[in-house]
Amino acid sequence: MRLAIDHVTTYRFAQPITQGMQRLRLTPVTGKGQSVVEWAIDLVGARAEAGYDDENGNRVTLVAITPGVEEVTIRAHGVVDTTDEAGVVGRHVGYLPLWHFTRETELTKVGPKIEALIEALADRTTSDRLATLHALTALIRDAVAYETGHTDVATSAEAVLAAGHGVCQDHAHVFIASARALGIPARYVSGYLLMDDRVEQDAGHGWAEAFVEGLGWVGFDVANAVCPDARYVRVATGRDYVEAAPVKGLTFTAFGDAESDETLTVELSILQVVPA
Repeated sequence: MRLAIDHVTTYRFAQPITQGMQRLRLTPVTGKGQSVVEWAIDLVGARAEAGYDDENGNRVTLVAITPGVEEVTIRAHGVVDTTDEAGVVGRHVGYLPLWHFTRETELTKVGPKIEALIEALADRTTSDRLATLHALTALIRDAVAYETGHTDVATSAEAVLAAGHGVCQDHAHVFIASARALGIPARYVSGYLLMDDRVEQDAGHGWAEAFVEGLGWVGFDVANAVCPDARYVRVATGRDYVEAAPVKGLTFTAFGDAESDETLTVELSILQVVPA
């Protein structure tokens, strides 16, 4: 499947920015299940300063905001060929050991709600790790209804379970926290998903991956109750959303404020195209 992606993020600041940096994880890389045909990042109100691969193997672009601007636009766009690998990404590569992905983060701490979920999973747990992870996916899907407007990027897995609703990012964090509680390495994935009913979208997508002996990393999209297929494009991974966030930065105003009031708009289109 050939997917054309056009992702535009616009920041509008209440005051002119005197200094600012942004770290972009918006560049997919070729790997199992996907091949990047072409990709580019265009900037207005900022300039690229450096690029590197981080500890998770993500391609990172460091961006400096042009002093005095009140608006910054980041456009990531390109074409990616994908195949259906039934969610299997394969062997572990990169600079970090597998045990790194069993450690808690602020967003994936285990509390009473996660512990209760693990107890509920006990009746479905088998010696087959893959089967256990599929059972976990179904359990989270039942426990957390997909509803927008109730959570944000700082909502923890424990808080999501307590609320009983959330979005794809929240489903992924609950899955990751639960898998780690079972001693299974797990990580967050940010990327894109071709929708069946629309081209225009409000945001990118997020899901989880867990490590299964004999298969390697395997993806689980709890929000859609599937393992990622040819409709998915992986962009960045990390222990949680924070480490895989598409855009993260810091800005200063003339008053020395470390954070400026800002509004964020996202325009995203993903469609299948026919190779020339």
